[in-house]
Amino acid sequence: MPVDMTEADFENAVGDALDTLPHELARHMDNVVILVEDQHPTEDLLGLYEGIALTERYEYSGHLPDVITIYRLPILDMSEDLEDAKREIAITVAHEIGHHFGIDDERLHQLGFG
Repeated sequence: MPVDMTEADFENAVGDALDTLPHELARHMDNVVILVEDQHPTEDLLGLYEGIALTERYEYSGHLPDVITIYRLPILDMSEDLEDAKREIAITVAHEIGHHFGIDDERLHQLGFG
């Protein structure tokens, strides 16, 4: 049974995850929007990074913001309880931010983020 968490509480948990970022990383979160959606329209994803990673930004002026989307329902569906949901939210946020910094899935898995 999915964990019962309001949309506002979920968004607050995403905010809490962002607040735990070390200042050295947070200050490099430039031109990034974090969104919460119920679910991806076609894939079973927990989160998605769409943009140009910092490691690939050379001639970057004029680009739209990068977008990190955290998908609420799949995270709540896989979680056993509220604490597990908050932990999975934090891991998913860190994973997608890792992509913003140019870290690929394999390395993020090795680091324990996904």
